[in-house]
Amino acid sequence: MELPITFEQNMRTLLQDDYDSYAACLDQPMYHGIRINTMKISVEEFLKINPFHLRPIPWCENGFYYDETLDKPSKHPYYFAGLYYIQEPSAMTPANVLPVEAGDRVLDICAAPGGKSTELAAKLHGTGLLVSNDISASRAKALLKNLEVFGAENALIISEAPYKLAERFHEYFDKILIDAPCSGEGMFRKSVSMITAWENNGNQLFADLQRSILDQVVTMLKPGGMLLYSTCTFAPLENEQSIEYLLSLDDRLELVDFHPYEGFDHGHPEWGNTGNETLTRCARLWPHKIEGEGHFVCLVKKQGERDNRANYGDYPVKRAKLPDSVTEFLSHTTHEFHPERFEISGDKLYYIPESFPTVRGLRILRCGLYVGEIKKNRFEPSQSLAMALTKDEFDNCLDLSADDTKVIKYLKGETIDFDDTSVKNGYVLVCVDGYPLGFGKASQGVLKNKYLPGWRLMS
Repeated sequence: MELPITFEQNMRTLLQDDYDSYAACLDQPMYHGIRINTMKISVEEFLKINPFHLRPIPWCENGFYYDETLDKPSKHPYYFAGLYYIQEPSAMTPANVLPVEAGDRVLDICAAPGGKSTELAAKLHGTGLLVSNDISASRAKALLKNLEVFGAENALIISEAPYKLAERFHEYFDKILIDAPCSGEGMFRKSVSMITAWENNGNQLFADLQRSILDQVVTMLKPGGMLLYSTCTFAPLENEQSIEYLLSLDDRLELVDFHPYEGFDHGHPEWGNTGNETLTRCARLWPHKIEGEGHFVCLVKKQGERDNRANYGDYPVKRAKLPDSVTEFLSHTTHEFHPERFEISGDKLYYIPESFPTVRGLRILRCGLYVGEIKKNRFEPSQSLAMALTKDEFDNCLDLSADDTKVIKYLKGETIDFDDTSVKNGYVLVCVDGYPLGFGKASQGVLKNKYLPGWRLMS
C-alpha cells in the first residue's frame, strides 16, 4: 500500500524496527467480525445455531471472526433478527472495556452508526438509560435503526452538539464512551479513502475537535463514574496528548488499568508532553500485532462518592390513558410494561425509559421504545416493538426456520401463504428459529406483510 510520505515518516519514528512489519500487514486482507447480541441470545445458544465459520476474538467474549470468502452475515435472516452486529474486531474493544452495570446512566456521545451503542444497550439489558448522540442527524438515523434492530427500549437517541448536552446533563452519567472523531490512521487498510481524508485534514484538526468534546464530556461524568476514550488512529497528538489534556481539566480524573490482552501495547508517556507515567495504563492496538485494525483505548475514572440519586433531572411523567385498541393489542403480549411509562405524542405511542431526563429543547430522534401508531379505531404495532419482544411474549406467532423460503419472502416485503393451523387471524409475530423479525397480519392462511419497508432485504 502506498502511504503519504509524511505519514510514513511519522510511523517510522513511532515504530522504529517494527515499521516494516506494520507496512507489510497493510497489504494483507483486513479481518471481519460479528458481535453477538446478548440481549437476545447467549453466546452458547448462538453457537448452537451458528451458520458461519467462526473463531473467537480474544478481547471480546461475544465477538467472533468470520470468513468473508465463505460467509455473508449481512444477508442471513439472523442479522435481520438482531442476533448480531457486524463490526471490525478491534472496534469491539471500547464498549467491551467500559464496565457498564445494570441501572447505569450511560452516554455514547459520538455514537453513529451504533456499533458501540448496541453493545452498551446489551450490557444494560433494558435497565437504566442509554443516551446515544451523534451531531450528524443523517448518521443518527442509522444509529436509531441499529438500536431498534437490537431491541433496545431504554435508549434516548439525540442529535446535538456536545455543549448542548453539557448544559442539560451536569454530572448525570455513570459511564461515558467517547469514540472520538479522528484522522483514521488505523483504518487505512479498511478504506483507501481514509488516506485521502488524512492528506486533506491531518491530525491537528481532529485533535482540536477531540479537545472541544472532552471539555464538555468531563462535566457530564458523575463523581465515581468512568469514561472510555478511544480512537482508530495512531498519532500521539490525538491519543496520549489528548488524554493529558483531559486529565488537566479536572484533578479528580485518573487513568484506570484494565486487563491487557495478548498483543495489546500500552500507552507511551514519552509520546506525550508531560511524561505522565500513568499513560502506560492506556492500550494501543497495532494491526501488525493483532488480528484487527489500529485502535487506542483509555479508561478514566472521576474520583469521588458516586451519587445514586434515582430522579436527578428526571421528567415528571403523567400516565397516558390508553385507547381500547391499544389495551386490546397489549393483552396479547406478556412483555413487562409499566403503565405509567407509556406516553402518547400525537398519534404515536411510546414506552419511555425508567430513568427519563428532561429533554425539551434538544433534537430528539427517539425516546425509549416506539410501540406503534394509534389510528381511529385500531392500533398498528411498530417494527421496533416486534424487535423488543421475544417469541414467548406474543400469543400469535409464525415461526419459520432460517432455510424456509418464506423467510426471504417476508424480509423482501412479500405476502406469504402459510399452513400453520395454530396461527390465528390478526396480528402475527413472524419469527426465524424462535427470534422475531417483525409483524404480519393473518387472514385465512395468508399473511399480509407488515415488515418495515425501509428495512427490507434488497435482491
